[in-house]
Amino acid sequence: MRDWNLEVMAVGPLQMNAVLLTAPGPGSGPGEAILIDPGEEPERLLAAIGASGCRLVALLATHGHFDHVGSAARIQQDWDLPLRCHRGDLEFIRRLPEIQAQYGFPASAIPRCEPDLDDNTTIPFADGFIEVRHVPGHSPGQVMFVLPGHAVVGDCVFQGSIGRTDLPGGDFDVLAKSIRERIYTLPDDTVIVAGHGPDTSVGREKTTNPFVQG
Repeated sequence: MRDWNLEVMAVGPLQMNAVLLTAPGPGSGPGEAILIDPGEEPERLLAAIGASGCRLVALLATHGHFDHVGSAARIQQDWDLPLRCHRGDLEFIRRLPEIQAQYGFPASAIPRCEPDLDDNTTIPFADGFIEVRHVPGHSPGQVMFVLPGHAVVGDCVFQGSIGRTDLPGGDFDVLAKSIRERIYTLPDDTVIVAGHGPDTSVGREKTTNPFVQG
């Protein structure tokens, strides 16, 4: 993965996997960082960015569920960046405090969003780019981020499981199609960084996932 480094931090009571992607800068200059899914524990996430010595250049969301975006507004107090997301999940983010209250969680401030993560968008990063793929089913605006050797898939597929489809906007048939056509078509050795739980691989899930096999 070039000289990119990927750090996964399970945060909050739902142990959602926030992902910090960093790359060194040229010469002695500062590197770049991207934070994917700023869910909970914002001070911990900010500390990780600071410890990396990198400049945060993008704040991304795989989807708009509160456990994936709840810390975004706090991160924005230190880093003046929009939360980039897919327009299909923008309403979830706009209703963030209301939805958190429904599930008994403390309310978070609503972050400033830029709903520009359309299918096949590319995000420049360091000496390369990240590819955005729209993978609805868990939520209407769920996206995944494909980078060298890795795919950050949010709540599409987990090790031996898949994302819930009983939440508003969820659809099992749509999710299964997304998994088969957008995730299982990646090389088998691609590391899947899921929204919860341990990493897995495309090859493993294609052959052993009991919910959706390739």
